[in-house]
Amino acid sequence: MTKAMNSIIAIVAVMAAGMAVPASAYDGTKCKAPGNCWEPKPGFPDKIAGSKYDPKLDPKEVAKQDASEREMEARNARRVENFRKTGRFVYEVDKIADK
Repeated sequence: MTKAMNSIIAIVAVMAAGMAVPASAYDGTKCKAPGNCWEPKPGFPDKIAGSKYDPKLDPKEVAKQDASEREMEARNARRVENFRKTGRFVYEVDKIADK
């Protein structure tokens, strides 16, 4: 065998050994209920408000996003309604004729 062939075999052996090690996963020993085994990481606060994990969302920005989503849903409803009536999908809502 050549030197390159030996190194390839060694690399493949190391990779196979790495795949043989089982993944360590949460074993579910502290479940609150069946299937409810979530636990915070050590140091994660019980209450998020006021901690460094608090996203501190601006109410004005949240309201803008909410309004945007409602407008999007209204446009999609018009598109679906038009598709059901005509059998043709029109993306641009302005081109949908009101009947």
